[in-house]
Amino acid sequence: MTRRPMDRMPPKNGPRYNEFIASPKVRVIDEEGENLGVMLTAEAIEQAASVGLDLVEVSPNADPPVCKFLDVGKFKYEAQKKANLARKSQKTQEIKEIKMRPNIDDHDFDVKMRKVFDFLEEGDKVKMTMRFRGREMSHTQLGLNVLQRVAEMTAEVAKVEAHPRTEGRQMLMVLAPK
Repeated sequence: MTRRPMDRMPPKNGPRYNEFIASPKVRVIDEEGENLGVMLTAEAIEQAASVGLDLVEVSPNADPPVCKFLDVGKFKYEAQKKANLARKSQKTQEIKEIKMRPNIDDHDFDVKMRKVFDFLEEGDKVKMTMRFRGREMSHTQLGLNVLQRVAEMTAEVAKVEAHPRTEGRQMLMVLAPK
């Protein structure tokens, strides 16, 4: 029993092929990459079938749409592999957090700053959090001075994305790599 086009569902994702191509005329490129010109879709499908391939719509937005003689399964597989490789190679920017207190000692400050430079070098954003406890809340200027010192030290490698602002008992500042 031969299957009519109505028996099969059109592809939900990926390119349209063979009988699912909606356009009456298409520009055809054969398996060697030769341009065969504009022809009727039915005629192009027959030519593709004669060489044992499918007619696949590669550029549906062109006028007329561009179709190629390809193996649909292989074409979809290659497209999926390309998408996976692109997803794997992209770097997601994370936000790393460094917590400090307003009365931080010089050595502790230097250790925290080394981590800040490491994070910025890796291409991550750094969220500086200044925590205030008890009576330190009445001396928020001390915390602001420490954050300004951080901004000055990182000026060459980072820009201040969010300037210091107070949220409850903490002061926040965000640095982004240049």
